[in-house]
Amino acid sequence: MKVVTRFAPSPTGMLHIGGARTALFNYLFAKHHGGKFLLRVEDTDKARSTDEATRAILDGMNWLGLHADEDIVFQSKNVDRHIECAQQMIANGTAFKCYATPEELQARRDAGEEKRKAAKAEGLSDAERDALLAEADDLLAPYRSPWRDGGDPPGSDAPYTIRLRAPDDEEIVVSDHVQGTVTLKTREIDDLILLRADGTPTYMLAVVVDDHDMGVTHVIRGDDHFRNTFRQLPIYRAMQWPVPEFAHVPMIHGSDGAKLSKRHGALSTLAYQDMGYLPEAMNSYLIRLGWSHGDQEVFTMEEAASVFDLDGINKAPGRLDLEKLGDVNAHFIRNIDEARLLALLGPEIEKITPLTSALTERVQHAIPTLKERGQTLPELAESCRFLWDSNAENLNKKARKALREDGIKRLSELREALDGADSWTIEALQGVLDSYCAAHTLSMGQVGPPLRAALTGGLPAPDLAPVMYWLGRDEVLARIDNHLPA
Repeated sequence: MKVVTRFAPSPTGMLHIGGARTALFNYLFAKHHGGKFLLRVEDTDKARSTDEATRAILDGMNWLGLHADEDIVFQSKNVDRHIECAQQMIANGTAFKCYATPEELQARRDAGEEKRKAAKAEGLSDAERDALLAEADDLLAPYRSPWRDGGDPPGSDAPYTIRLRAPDDEEIVVSDHVQGTVTLKTREIDDLILLRADGTPTYMLAVVVDDHDMGVTHVIRGDDHFRNTFRQLPIYRAMQWPVPEFAHVPMIHGSDGAKLSKRHGALSTLAYQDMGYLPEAMNSYLIRLGWSHGDQEVFTMEEAASVFDLDGINKAPGRLDLEKLGDVNAHFIRNIDEARLLALLGPEIEKITPLTSALTERVQHAIPTLKERGQTLPELAESCRFLWDSNAENLNKKARKALREDGIKRLSELREALDGADSWTIEALQGVLDSYCAAHTLSMGQVGPPLRAALTGGLPAPDLAPVMYWLGRDEVLARIDNHLPA
């Protein structure tokens, strides 16, 4: 059996990070088994589906590199096939026309709630209360239509839905790769609607037909769909189709264990791109958010695909930890190709200052050192600020102290030594500093502060020799001159 998985988002909003993780698990499982990963956009809800949401989902998938192995399937284009299957079930007696109106169904629910409310009244005997609760349970139980075994319609033009005839008093057993073996009595399942009164298919029908027609062998999805599985399995049986294997993945919670919401951090996958996270870091973090393989914490996609299995998925919900995500992102920033990092960093710097050719060259020289100084691209861009900003108008307290009388004297002498440097390399500049210290019997702790204050104004920066090399001779001398008496 060739493994085929699918990710099937509804285009009613952004690609949630929980959805991104589900897509990732499907992708990795397919790749691990040399199978196919498919993408289906479930856009049958025309009232809520939008082109903008579809684009956002596809953009999120592309950013993460989760590319489908075949053309994207749009569920709305399969409506005729869904209807055909419903008609086939009518023909074989596993589905039927139901003439119950929405008003009748609502009246049934209302009557059930009234019975429950009446059972709470004072002065009732235990027998009376039990009788009312039993009546309420009957009225609120999963709906079994009076037309399930046939019957005349209330009129020749009476509207109707097509319902699946739920199995009678049996058990449905689901052997789930994550949740384990779970059994449900079929009396807890309703005669679910396959086609609405307007002839349009429901989600329950469409998803089963599409999964079958796409050859899906493993349905890996959120555990909020777990109960749907018990309602969908009778459709497979009614159509005499093979049943895929299931793995229902727990949801992602916030750090406090509560259901994930905006207060825990961004929900949209693309928001993390905007926040300066790398796609490979996001994938690595999401892989470990509810799945494990030994003690390994960070994975490339290739590493994960080589070992990913469903047995490694945890049964408990994963918890979003932005600090951990930052650590993972920092790891990938440190190991990224520097040309790619420069290309990614450029737009972040542009948000702060124009990226001239001279500045680009400085950043390019500094990247090997500075990439250790940020967990995200905006943080990294900020750590480069001293490359274009001497901060002369906003000296911090430490910088102002360093540029008092003794500091200015040393700075003036250093300026002369630097101006006379034969070579402007990191090694040569470090030699100038060392020679100056030796000649004046000073330590770098006495010489460095005024020079650093003049060059960076107190902005965070690494060692002085690399800083001067990145800035270039003219810029270094100009920044020093800015603090010397005219």
